[in-house]
Amino acid sequence: MNAMNNPAASRFEQGQARFESVTGIPAELFAASLEDVAPRFARYVMEWEFGDMLGESILGSRSREIVAITSMAMLGASAAPILKLRIGTALKAGVSRQEIIDIFIQLAISAGFPLALAAIHVAKEKFTELDAGAGE
Repeated sequence: MNAMNNPAASRFEQGQARFESVTGIPAELFAASLEDVAPRFARYVMEWEFGDMLGESILGSRSREIVAITSMAMLGASAAPILKLRIGTALKAGVSRQEIIDIFIQLAISAGFPLALAAIHVAKEKFTELDAGAGE
């Protein structure tokens, strides 16, 4: 039984396992990237976002990833790197490229054309990386 499905595992361990399953990135690598500036933040991400919130959600991974890419797109340029990451996790969860683009087109209605266009460009960058084998 892995930590993600082990009720005896700590929130942190469950979060690490879920983070790695969703993103494909080693949790230690993510934590190391923040070690010199915000070491506690990595713990918050593991315990709260990936341990508690994603662990307790009744939404399936596909639905959660649709919410994630919509939310990141709504935040605009400040969230572009995370949007690119979450586009990859959405694809991994079974959301198609066309669905991702259509989600962003729908955002034009509520968030405006510039925001939707920016999200479409981030998606295009991610798709290009994946096609080149660099973004897997």
